Amino acid sequence: MDWSFLISGKDSIHVTTDSRKVTPGCVFVALKGEHFDGNDFVEQAKADGAAYIISGENALRDLQDLARAWRRELSIPILGITGTNGKTTTKELCAAVLSTKYNLYYTQGNLNNQIGVPLTLLNITRAHEMAIIEMGASHPGDIKELVEIAEPNFGLITNVGRAHLQGFGSFEGVMKTKAELYDFLRAHGGFCFRNTDNPYLAQMAGSLKTVPYQTGTMPEGTHLVGGYNAENVSAALCVGEYFGVRHEDALAAIRAYVPSNNRSQLMQTEKNTVVVDAYNANPTSMQAAIEAFSHQKSDDKLPQCYILGAMRELGDYSHLEHQNIVNMLLERKADKVLLVGNEYKETTAPYPIYENVEELCKALEANPITGYRILLKGSRSNQLEKVIPLL
Repeated sequence: MDWSFLISGKDSIHVTTDSRKVTPGCVFVALKGEHFDGNDFVEQAKADGAAYIISGENALRDLQDLARAWRRELSIPILGITGTNGKTTTKELCAAVLSTKYNLYYTQGNLNNQIGVPLTLLNITRAHEMAIIEMGASHPGDIKELVEIAEPNFGLITNVGRAHLQGFGSFEGVMKTKAELYDFLRAHGGFCFRNTDNPYLAQMAGSLKTVPYQTGTMPEGTHLVGGYNAENVSAALCVGEYFGVRHEDALAAIRAYVPSNNRSQLMQTEKNTVVVDAYNANPTSMQAAIEAFSHQKSDDKLPQCYILGAMRELGDYSHLEHQNIVNMLLERKADKVLLVGNEYKETTAPYPIYENVEELCKALEANPITGYRILLKGSRSNQLEKVIPLL
């Protein structure tokens, strides 16, 4: 469909999928989901002043086509970011760095799927000079679909690891899907920013034009917790240097960045020191978090406590990967461990295992934890953030 009647000569487009956010002159997209149907609100959207309605069984495809047309209308550099771990933190750090020099738009929150990516693109205005688009995936072909909408000129894959194995089928499936970003860039003359310390990324990139960086070390003075963030920081510094941001300005931006949304956050409560990294978890990120936490030397010599939620969407690999986590904890002779999720009950864990976070909360109310350094990590579905007030 030719969308020029909606986008030609416009400085911006207001597109919404939420009927409650319809304003005069906007575009309302009536999407249908498992628990909602935007088509039920078409008449209300018209009454509220929507200038154009996208509805029907092809509404999502039309939304994506409109976003692609708007992206081409803008003709600005776009950096696409994906990866098993760290993509949101890397996106945030790159945005902090690039915003010191450019009028930048970047993915807000976690809008990185087949709906979120087009909505992000449609939030870019002609005043913006660059954009960063985060791309998530849980099945083969997901990244291919997203890059064909966003059409990035530059790409960055943070890493590849064992996540969403139920959807991907294997680690090789993860690699192939993430490499769809590289495939698009290679076919369209783009560049990738690549960690040359990662052999998987080298294998995936092949002949793709590369701007290299190495994992490096964490600079002093950041608000980030965990040595695994070093590669995220190095990526942001590399991106900033390529686009002409002064190194001292980039470092200052990274030091000023404060993580949120339960990602690598350090909380000092009245009773404990808590590292909150509970937005999501997979075997690779869980092992990295445990490794980093176990090597942290607390000045006050606090004993360490691990509160770990189950890792989801692992399919046939679930038992093996949860046993691997238990083995890591046993090897490190953890001072205290509390596990959440029935997946751990099938392991040899000698630790308390709670079916859900509600059970854990009851246990902590009866037996509070005081004087520990605590790692709180697990898949988002565990809702481990509910336990924070008790720590």
